Amino acid sequence: MPSVYIKTLGCQMNVYDTRMVQGLLRARGYVLCDDPEAADVILVNSCYVREKVKHKVYSLLGRYRLLRRRHPGVILGMWGCLVQRAGEDVLQRAGDLDLIVGTHNLHRIPDLLAQVTASGEQVYEVWPEGVIPEGLPVYREHPVSAFVPVIRGCNNFCTYCNVPYCRGRQVSRTPDRVLAEIRALSECGCAEVTLLGQNVNTYGKDHPGFPDFASLLRQVHEIARIRRIRFLTSHPRDLTDRLIATMAGLPKICPHLHLALQSGSNSVLGRMGRGYTRERYLELVAALRRAVPEVSLTTDLIVGFPGERETNFEDTLDMVERVRFDGAFAFVFSPLPGTRAAGFTGQIPRAVAGERLRRLIGLQQRITREQNQTLVGRTEEVLVEGVAPKGTQDLQGRTAGNKIVVFPGTRDLIGRMVTARIDAGGCWALQGSLP
Repeated sequence: MPSVYIKTLGCQMNVYDTRMVQGLLRARGYVLCDDPEAADVILVNSCYVREKVKHKVYSLLGRYRLLRRRHPGVILGMWGCLVQRAGEDVLQRAGDLDLIVGTHNLHRIPDLLAQVTASGEQVYEVWPEGVIPEGLPVYREHPVSAFVPVIRGCNNFCTYCNVPYCRGRQVSRTPDRVLAEIRALSECGCAEVTLLGQNVNTYGKDHPGFPDFASLLRQVHEIARIRRIRFLTSHPRDLTDRLIATMAGLPKICPHLHLALQSGSNSVLGRMGRGYTRERYLELVAALRRAVPEVSLTTDLIVGFPGERETNFEDTLDMVERVRFDGAFAFVFSPLPGTRAAGFTGQIPRAVAGERLRRLIGLQQRITREQNQTLVGRTEEVLVEGVAPKGTQDLQGRTAGNKIVVFPGTRDLIGRMVTARIDAGGCWALQGSLP
């Protein structure tokens, strides 16, 4: 049987899309493998959130081309956001690919692979829009924890972001489909689900008669075997008192919220098109911490946005100090072609933006260590996810507050909830031990 290797870059939605394509290919008789050297088909699920990621995609393709030279007959293809947004660029820079597919028609990959195999010719198929059919098989590598999309696409059109162009406008899945998928997961032993969307807070707004996101969470909470519920990502503009109260009132909802700030400067937030101010963000944080005192907050931050003065950047540092995030993903602004911000005046030199990024990361790392130190001596319920990286024999799991805990243990604990004592708190993870 033909074997397929898939390399996934980008967000959690891309991870889910890969699981879907794997499920479709397995249904057609393909065998999944984790070594490109052993594969008959190599596919890249691409991302286009930053220019740096685009360069990484092309670098990967270069490595896989060398592999194909050593193993003639290997099919090499790519799908995803980079293809959807920059298909002509892909054809120019990677015109020797056998298969090129967008985001809206990824469900056709098995048929298109069959077409490549039968004809020996390149297949390029990128739909300008479309809806992924429901009921497709999804391969679950780790059924103990699973991603479940509730929304595809986005309506926000932030001035720096490609998502609405790559994934289209927001389309909410029907609550029946979402709940059916989660029930099926629970019957297979899944203990934790993460509901996905570019902005989960606006779930249902594109379909009159759909429940809002808070109501959907309540329905998921009623599924008996599901022990933990997470969701990503929340837009501050659409975070409501009702959703905060739902987080506080439902014990299965994990006390963790990823609330993308992006900048601490009101003038920069305005140019980003974010729809909120720093003052409003601080009000939301205060409301969250009143309702859920143990809440862990993480965020996204962009430095070097066009027109960002040093005082604007200092506003971001000030917000990080005030909020004291448990963790943050921080990036230098990337001018993506086709986005409004790419054409803004006042582009920041890379050296200046890079120096600001280093200062921001240093500040956040200090705060993360300090936050983690407050957990030392406590016991936490940990969902064991697998073996820790870096060649150790330790296990790795996650607390309800989304803290990674590394601890000695046997592999039969994978997939189970354990109680761990926190012995040390670092920047990346907590070190723990079992009683």
